[in-house]
Amino acid sequence: MTPTESFERAREVLLRHREDLEAARAEFRWPVLTEFNWAWDWFDVLAARSDKPALRIVSETGEGRRVHEATYRELSERSIRLARYLHDHGVARGDRVLVMLTNVMPLWETMLAAMRLGAVVIPATVQLTPDDVDDRIARGDVRHIVADGEGAKKLRRPERLRVRLAVGGAEGFTTYEDALEAPPVLARVATRASDPLLLYFTSGTTAKPKLVLHTHESYPVGHLSTMYWLGLR
Repeated sequence: MTPTESFERAREVLLRHREDLEAARAEFRWPVLTEFNWAWDWFDVLAARSDKPALRIVSETGEGRRVHEATYRELSERSIRLARYLHDHGVARGDRVLVMLTNVMPLWETMLAAMRLGAVVIPATVQLTPDDVDDRIARGDVRHIVADGEGAKKLRRPERLRVRLAVGGAEGFTTYEDALEAPPVLARVATRASDPLLLYFTSGTTAKPKLVLHTHESYPVGHLSTMYWLGLR
């Protein structure tokens, strides 16, 4: 059974027994995966099957409600373009990428792109101070950054990082939109299910923030339980 088939079978059981907890418990089995990459093995499968909206971001502005929407195919292509740019400019498997963005389309495109390359994403709030950014770069062994214009200003020594992308542009940064001009062609990078995918810094409420690791299995596959608990269909 392929990783896609294993993941889809587990997901299908939960959806089929959405209103029958005991049946779900009896039939559900966690996928047993050796290699898995959610971007290649699942997201692109959905992109090939339909052109339905994959992401819809609704925001309230002074001018009223704004809606940004992208289909599976659009996100797949844009994330491949971004991954190609990152790869061509030195982002390698295992490299840590600091991502400082609000809930905007580039956040999700960057997550997919990094996943495709086997790079490790360190998500960060845009409210970090320059001292916080220095700390995350040092303790997270960060080599690359994707940020918005305000976040870019908090990087004291840009030359420390190899790839620097800024949504909308910033001094010393390549414009994120320019990176999307890369060709939508990318050789697949194999990732083990146990490979690191995300490194989260905790809130640091009682002590210095600690690093929490998620793998290519623990985060996307683990979210099957979240899907069922929330009642998503």
